[in-house]
Amino acid sequence: MAASVFLFVAVSLACLSVSGNLVSGNKSFTIDYINNCFLKDGKPFQYISGSIHYSRIPQYYWKDRLTKMYMTGLNAIQVYVPWNFHETVQGVHNFTGDRDLEHFLDLANQTGLLVILRPGPYICAEWEMGGLPAWLLMKPNIVLRSADTEYMQAVSNWLAVLLPKIKPWLYINGGNIISVQVENEYGSYHMCDYNYMRQLRSLFRYFLGEDTILFTTDGNTDKEMTCGSLQGIYATIDFGTENNISDAFARQRRFEPRGPLVNSEFYTGWLDHWGDQHAVVDAQKVSRMLGEMLTMGASVNMYMFEGGTNFGYWNGADHDNRFRSVVTSYDYDAPLTEAGDPTEKLLAIRDVIKQYREVPSGPMPPATPKFAYGFVTLRKIGNFSSLLKTLSPMGPIQSQYPLTFEQVKQYYGYMLYRTTLPRDLSGPTPLICPLNGVHDRAYVSVNGVYRGLLVRDTTLVMNITGQQGDTLDVLVENMGRVNFGSKINDYKGLLSNLILGKDILTDWKIYPLDIDGAIAGGWPQSSTARGKEPSVGPTFYTGTLEPNGLARDTFLKLPEWTKGQVWINGMNLGRYWPSRGPQQTLYVPGPLLSTTMPNNITVLELEGAPAHLRVLFMDWPQLSITAKKP
Repeated sequence: MAASVFLFVAVSLACLSVSGNLVSGNKSFTIDYINNCFLKDGKPFQYISGSIHYSRIPQYYWKDRLTKMYMTGLNAIQVYVPWNFHETVQGVHNFTGDRDLEHFLDLANQTGLLVILRPGPYICAEWEMGGLPAWLLMKPNIVLRSADTEYMQAVSNWLAVLLPKIKPWLYINGGNIISVQVENEYGSYHMCDYNYMRQLRSLFRYFLGEDTILFTTDGNTDKEMTCGSLQGIYATIDFGTENNISDAFARQRRFEPRGPLVNSEFYTGWLDHWGDQHAVVDAQKVSRMLGEMLTMGASVNMYMFEGGTNFGYWNGADHDNRFRSVVTSYDYDAPLTEAGDPTEKLLAIRDVIKQYREVPSGPMPPATPKFAYGFVTLRKIGNFSSLLKTLSPMGPIQSQYPLTFEQVKQYYGYMLYRTTLPRDLSGPTPLICPLNGVHDRAYVSVNGVYRGLLVRDTTLVMNITGQQGDTLDVLVENMGRVNFGSKINDYKGLLSNLILGKDILTDWKIYPLDIDGAIAGGWPQSSTARGKEPSVGPTFYTGTLEPNGLARDTFLKLPEWTKGQVWINGMNLGRYWPSRGPQQTLYVPGPLLSTTMPNNITVLELEGAPAHLRVLFMDWPQLSITAKKP
């Protein structure tokens, strides 16, 4: 290993030594294949970057987070562009508010940060469907992440919107984007379709020009680097603290013999799934390995530098042996917390960076103020059967057999399937999902009385009783589409028939539920709340956090609540599931709260609320079941 390190250092020093005889003309960013480095304006350049996802941070806090990254000593940031965040509905593009990509790029530029852009079209990122829009699945035979004609037509249409917006922000055009990734970790996908990658390369070149540095990123195996790299696109690698640095960069060298060493994703932490232990990566390991890579002359991007939050329904999922949904928090044990607060890990990283470049003088911006607003008691509104006119104003779609979310263009959230029992059930009768077709959780009621759950991969049979003609309601929850691996074509809803005893259930009324639209429109008012007694099964509750003149970040805990979704002042904070864990609190950004008007809280509890119906606003996050206040 010592010999390898010496070789890398020697290459780095050779690169640094060429700067004296290069003349800077117009703004340029290129690769020096002779001296194995990047050249910025003709001079050797090493980037020290951190990943930040604008889609996981309220726009109000973008500048704060970017400033903290700059003050740590970073000279670049790495940014994903989630296609589905900007084109949730096919052909309708949204680049406003929290989706204003160009404003984010401008703030980074004002802050002094270069940008490494990762526009996909697939991004992974533990984001819903890896950033691909769910409407792609309306084409039942579509082959995602391939040269499939239908897929490539959609990709081409999207890139024809996105890339012209990006082009003025390229460094060579006077902006701050120094390089652009093509696809993302394609070598970890089963297709290995070089024709697909060639078509993407052509699209990127057409819209961004021949002088833009395009790159790929792949995992630290020969297979991944083989299928993910392509001639004409610079191949980089990613790896974390458990890997051997010299071995990893030697692998990059086998696929990219000349040019700079680049770790595009150096893992400062890791993600959590519901039911996991909260992931933690040692700060000293991170800082030590960062220093070793910088000594070699490598450019490094730390993934994540700040993770943020999977607000709404934007969390992804994994599917190896079974379906595993990603939690709402994307804190990632990163140097900046979910709420943007500096950590000991950040300070250790800054101490390392000081040895390699001048860190901006002045104090690190402080943590944003937090406030413990205390307990709020909620009141019950009602269950779905009593609220369908409000939540599904267009009424049901009638179908002999179940339809998926995608077939009725209900891409996220929840959908209600309703039919009647075909005969008397004198004793407990099995309700069966024979083909594992519940994606992902189904809450079953008869005549409005909750009877239990069907769960993807784990609970495919339950017993019910009732009389012929009784109403059978099946509320299906989409827990986030798979974002990694071969199962990203992850349809939602009831994908197959349900069988009751020996009868296939038919004649369904399918209600697309626009819960977010109803809440954004002002429903429910607290005056509509009906009772103080909790119900079992899917039920809405509401209450108000009274103003106290402060609008500070806070963390919402739902002690003894089971599982569900929370909205405050119309914003969907995400999912809670404290009984499964590890996450116990939801991040509430301060700017969301009013200092003068009552703050409306809406909770959809899916299984069972506690008798006290209280929620608690705390001044610290609890991302682990066993976490104590710092």
